[in-house]
Amino acid sequence: MKKSERNLQLLYVLFVVFLVTANAIASKVFSTGISVFGSEITLTVGAICYPFTFLITDIIGEIWGKQEAKNAVKFGFLGQIVSTLFIIVARYLPAVDTNVQSSYDTLLGTSWVFVLASLGGFLISQSWDVYVFHKIRDKYIKKHGSRKGGRWIWNNASTITSQFLDTIVYAIIAFGFGFGWLFDDSMRPALYAMIVGQYLVKVVIAILDTPIFYLFTRNREDKKNED
Repeated sequence: MKKSERNLQLLYVLFVVFLVTANAIASKVFSTGISVFGSEITLTVGAICYPFTFLITDIIGEIWGKQEAKNAVKFGFLGQIVSTLFIIVARYLPAVDTNVQSSYDTLLGTSWVFVLASLGGFLISQSWDVYVFHKIRDKYIKKHGSRKGGRWIWNNASTITSQFLDTIVYAIIAFGFGFGWLFDDSMRPALYAMIVGQYLVKVVIAILDTPIFYLFTRNREDKKNED
């Protein structure tokens, strides 16, 4: 991908779109048909969309540097705040059709616990992703003199570890505390199954999107030092 202001802005937009979309569709849960800890793994559809935000910050970091990747995280956090505020305001505006209002509440009437879980998971995991990505990248380039043969290492290491943090934080806050599953012996296995299931899906997506990362960063000139 060409290092241009236009492409950077496009990636910023895609980052926020993936992020807000993942939050908006997260209320739909589907079954995988796979059991872990005696409970069937269920996933939110947002778990399929959200991992691509990590791909985008990795592309930005590889081409434009650490600071621009940090900016993407800031824009994403702001985008979530703004979209959440408008969703809340819209929820309390008087509806002409009560059926529409009921559907709106079901799909978008997220409680503050889920908002907190989403924001907390996002901020912790994305900040970690940017940090680990550049920490490994800088050490590799310093040791080998170039990034040749190493892009897959910092791309996957940063994403896979950060996805673990995101999954743990979100599931524990939203379902462990929000629904009380952490304190319910009968539901605790379901919580563990959800954590394992969502994390495995995210890991698979992270591995599968590695060629996309290589495709978009293939024309990037090697640099020994970068902020």
